[in-house]
Amino acid sequence: MTGFSFHGGRLADAKAHFGMGDAPWIDLSTGINPHGWPGAGDLAMDWQALPDPGALDDLEAAAAACFGTDRAHVCAVPGTEIGLRMLGDILPGPAIHAQPSYRTHGEMLPHSRPVALSDQTGAEEATIVLANPNNPDGRITPAAALLGWLEARQGSASWLVVDEAFVDATPEISLAAHVHDGQRLIVFRSFGKFFGLAGVRLGFVMGPRALIAQYRRRLGSWPLSAAALAIGTAAYRDADWCASMRICLREQAEALDAVLARRGFKAMGACPLFRLIEAADAAALFERLARQAILTRPFDYAPRWLRLGLPANREVLDRLDRALADG
Repeated sequence: MTGFSFHGGRLADAKAHFGMGDAPWIDLSTGINPHGWPGAGDLAMDWQALPDPGALDDLEAAAAACFGTDRAHVCAVPGTEIGLRMLGDILPGPAIHAQPSYRTHGEMLPHSRPVALSDQTGAEEATIVLANPNNPDGRITPAAALLGWLEARQGSASWLVVDEAFVDATPEISLAAHVHDGQRLIVFRSFGKFFGLAGVRLGFVMGPRALIAQYRRRLGSWPLSAAALAIGTAAYRDADWCASMRICLREQAEALDAVLARRGFKAMGACPLFRLIEAADAAALFERLARQAILTRPFDYAPRWLRLGLPANREVLDRLDRALADG
């Protein structure tokens, strides 16, 4: 890639390396909803006061209602990344993590080893960490399979940890409703991806009340900013926007699939927020798109893969279509 080293979310680096050109840059590298929840700018925050503890209760209640679980099993955290990494101090014993997936999943639990989800031979005594839908391939693991893995861990010291960062677009596959005190189940949710507001830095952990209590002790009295509390509460209560956005994302993902197919690429995965494609030389395709001011996501461990987030509108989709055709 002519010396360019990709770092997720670093559009500024791509601009500096490839130049500005005549057209504005399009960032398709993140998989974050390009249609941000529109109500954030209308909310008033008191920046001189510490966040109200009651506002945290309201946020967690709104999130729990949206997730379909009991409020007592939900703890808000300042971003899912922090919540995941905190598990390293909480969960004992051996661990495995699905491959491919997030780098964090391989780093958060000591001595965790990567496994293919299709091959978990002898892993019943290990905590398993996976994303559903998975990233970067968008693979969805059926709930029946997840619940089978959960059942295999009952009565042991191991857990099933499911990162549902992208599940809000397809909430019917979530395991949130299965979280309770009798289950060895921990579920994470991310606010920023579906609501398109990654800068809010808001996430949630769901699990048995004893686990939630450990998180609260570590997080302290004011884990979130006033902005995260206000924006998150209002957004999770906006059921009409959530419902219409799920339809919009599905339609836009289908439109992206059609463009990719027309240009000879088969989209992989079933997550409406991004698509993974395979190319003989994905690095060359990444660079060709970047030289037309379109940033996508390559993978150093999979040189044939390229991930594309959803184009924000028809104009952006048409630009991608032309760039893919310009071989």
